[in-house]
Amino acid sequence: MANTPSAKKAARKIARRTEINKDRRSRMRTFVRKVEEALASGDSAAAGVAFKAAEPEIMRAAQKGVLHKSTASRKVSRLAQRLAKLGA
Repeated sequence: MANTPSAKKAARKIARRTEINKDRRSRMRTFVRKVEEALASGDSAAAGVAFKAAEPEIMRAAQKGVLHKSTASRKVSRLAQRLAKLGA
């Protein structure tokens, strides 16, 4: 448990930041899930629209520090590959 005033403040800041990051992560996962559902159903048009919405959301999560930049790029790349395979 935090004892000093600065440690108590740091704990409060961490708690606030954790909530914000949780919301961002959840939002990103929702967008990714929509793409995956469209891919699973075989609807390439819906998957394309969902992918165009999900890509900036994933990269925004990386920019905000929720994901590492490489992880975000890998996720986008893998979704794009699956989308291309569906379209071909």
